[in-house]
Amino acid sequence: MRIVSGIQPTGNLHLGNYLGAIRNWVAMQNDTVTTGGECFFFLADLHAISMPHDPATLSAGTREMVAALVACGIDPERSTLFNQTQVPEHPQLQWLLNGTARMGWLSRMTQFKDKAGKNRDSVSVALFTYPVLQAADVLLYQATHVPVGEDQKQHLELARDIAQKFNNDFCPEDKPLFTLPEPIIPPAAARIMSLRDGSSKMSKSDPSDMSRINLVDDADTIMNKVKKAKTDPEPLPSEKDGLEARPEARNLVGIYAAMAGTTVEQVLADFGGKGFGAFKPALGELLVEKLAPINARFVELKQDRDALDAILRKGAEKARAAAAPTLAATYDALGLVRG
Repeated sequence: MRIVSGIQPTGNLHLGNYLGAIRNWVAMQNDTVTTGGECFFFLADLHAISMPHDPATLSAGTREMVAALVACGIDPERSTLFNQTQVPEHPQLQWLLNGTARMGWLSRMTQFKDKAGKNRDSVSVALFTYPVLQAADVLLYQATHVPVGEDQKQHLELARDIAQKFNNDFCPEDKPLFTLPEPIIPPAAARIMSLRDGSSKMSKSDPSDMSRINLVDDADTIMNKVKKAKTDPEPLPSEKDGLEARPEARNLVGIYAAMAGTTVEQVLADFGGKGFGAFKPALGELLVEKLAPINARFVELKQDRDALDAILRKGAEKARAAAAPTLAATYDALGLVRG
């Protein structure tokens, strides 16, 4: 098993990132150590420039993201952790795959439609073609599995389509070049919503910092955000069905269950019939307990820029070595003379 996944370094990690992706990354890392597999985790800084950005913020965010990932449990000795920029094989393979990808495929990508809005002619070419870079990100390492959320399933399907078409067009039938990666779907309980709107996903792009729990928030900030989280006036139900029409209540109970490593049913067994005046302090204390070690490690790590750069540099060396055979084979399959 070879797992590949990336995250854009466009701001601090929040609770939704941790429960929806990073905690699963740590579990996968630990599993592959015992099973002999490999994990490649990267900071998608090349994807970040597909939208307007501030260069200084991107640079600082990349290093902060490394610190946050290591603080969460990603071990650079057990996983390959790097940023795209230091592995030029990523954009090289993207260009080679641009000849296989089709305009119609890319124009149907829902995320492009969402991000471009009504002014599609004014957005960058990179925003339109970044799903091809995503395909290169995983095909470059012959990934067997890619962790994806519901909003990324379409992009993995595109990567498989590109791989299949390339194999059909340029490879002998019995010797396909690219592995078709399979999705790893995170558990439904890991979908964390905004603290201000239970119908919207928790996001670092939300202008309100009160909508999310950042992994770098201190104890007082966490307690304050939980205290002010949107709720309704009714007490918590005793049964899960009672949460169906209550998105904010469902979200907070789901967060508690995910952080405590238990089920929604068990949380309601403990808190059913109680109001949020009792539940919110318990949730805040749980979050502080679980996130405090991450916060402390992050604060320590982010002060050492040289150490963070060394992590990225070492990871990039490992990634380039793993990527080289696939890139060379792609050039050869296309008949490109490299001297």
